[in-house]
Amino acid sequence: FDSRQVRAGSLFCCVPGVSDDGHLHAGDAVAAGAVALLVDHRVDVDVPQLVVANVREAMATVSATCFRHPADGLLVVGVTGTNGKTTTTWMLRNIFTAARRKSEVIGTLSGARTTPESPDLQRRLAEWRDDGVEIVAMEVSSHAIDQCRVDAMKFRVALFTNLSRDHLDYHGSMEEYFETKARLFDPERCESAVVNLDSPHGRLLADAATVPTDGYSLDEVEELQLSVEGSTFRWMGHQISLPLGGLFNVSNALGAAHAARILGVDDATIAKGLSLPLVVEGRFERVDAGQPFAIIVDYAHTPDGLEQLLRAAGEIVEGRVIVVFGCGGDRDPSKRSMMGETAAQRADSVIITADNSRSESTDQIIASIVEGVQRVSSPRASSIIVEPDRRTAISMALRSAVNGDIVLLAGKGHETVQIIGESTTPFDDRLVAFEEWKQLEATR
Repeated sequence: FDSRQVRAGSLFCCVPGVSDDGHLHAGDAVAAGAVALLVDHRVDVDVPQLVVANVREAMATVSATCFRHPADGLLVVGVTGTNGKTTTTWMLRNIFTAARRKSEVIGTLSGARTTPESPDLQRRLAEWRDDGVEIVAMEVSSHAIDQCRVDAMKFRVALFTNLSRDHLDYHGSMEEYFETKARLFDPERCESAVVNLDSPHGRLLADAATVPTDGYSLDEVEELQLSVEGSTFRWMGHQISLPLGGLFNVSNALGAAHAARILGVDDATIAKGLSLPLVVEGRFERVDAGQPFAIIVDYAHTPDGLEQLLRAAGEIVEGRVIVVFGCGGDRDPSKRSMMGETAAQRADSVIITADNSRSESTDQIIASIVEGVQRVSSPRASSIIVEPDRRTAISMALRSAVNGDIVLLAGKGHETVQIIGESTTPFDDRLVAFEEWKQLEATR
C-alpha cells in the first residue's frame, strides 16, 4: 500500500486516503516491481488489476490469507476505548508474564499507528504465531475499525474501557464515534466481550451484547489506597499493589483482570501480575530528578483524559496541582476550550503552552483553550499563565513547585518530538523536565 516499499513481485493495494490516493502512485509501484494492482477503479497501467468496491476491506482479506490467518492460531485481546488502551494492554502483558504464558503487545508504543495497517498487522501476527507466542494484547483504535485494518480476523476477547470526546474531526459526532467502536463487539469480530460498567457507553454495549459479555466496575475494589507511587486494594480476596497511580488505572487494571480471566488465568495469578513493576511510557509516568515534589508525565490529550488526570492528582496531592498542557493542531478543535475549562476547575496553577501545533497557529490554539478558561466563573486555579514555548513553560512550573506539590505535564506523554509547522524537533517532556530541574538545581 506504500509505493516506496514495493518489492519485485508485489501486489500493490491502491488505498484511497484523506490527503492522498494510492491510485495516483500505481505507476510508481509498477516501476518498483509490483506485478498486479488492487483498485476500486481501473488505472492506466498495463498490469493485471483486481477491481473491488472497498480496497481497504479487500486488502485486509488478502493480507490475512497470505499470512495463513495468523489470528486463528493466537489468542488476541482487542482493547478499544478513548482512554486506557495502552496501559491496559501492558497490564495484560504483566498478567500473562505472571502466568508464564508467552505474550506480545501491539499499540501506540510499538509503532507509528495505534493499530497497524492490515498487511503490517497480519505479518506481525504471523511472525509471533511462528515464534510460539500464545497471546497478543492489542490496541484497536476507532480509525482502525473504520478503515478495515482489523477485518478478516476474530478477537478472542474485545475489551471496552470508556468513551469520551475525541477524533470528532474524523467521525463527525459522538454517535458515529461510538457506533464505530461498537462494531468491534459484533459476533463476526469477537468471541466474547469485557466492558466497563462504570461508563455509560459500556452499559449500552452490555445491554446490546450479542456475544458472551463480562462487565467490570470499581465497586469490585475494597480497601483502596491511592498515592503518587501507585495504588493498593483488595480484589476478589486478593491484595494488589498496582505500580501506577490514579483511580483510572485501577479501572484499567480491572478490565485487564476480567479479560485475563476469560483466557483462563486464575485470580491469584492476576493479582500477582498486576502487582509486578510496570512503567508505561508517558502514562502517569513519574520523573525523578531529585526534586522535592512529584513530576508526572501523561498522554492525557482529551477533555476526559485531562479531567481524570487532574482528579487523580487532586486525590493524592498534599500541596498544589500544577498543570502544563496544550492541544494538538489539525485535530478536533472543539475539545480545546473544554480542556481549558477543565484545567481551570481542577488545577491550582495552569500553564497553557504548545503541544504539536502542526499546520495551525500555536497562538490561535492557545486562544481557544483560554476561551474555556474564561468560561469558569469561580476557577480553582489561582494562577493561569500563557507561555507558548513548552520548555519554558515546563521550567516555569518547576520553578514554582514546592514540597508536596504535583506538576503534571499533560498531552504528549511518550512522544519524543514536537511538530510546529513543518518543523519536527526532538522534544520529550520527561527528558526536558529532568534537564530543567537539574539546571534549576545548579543555579540555586
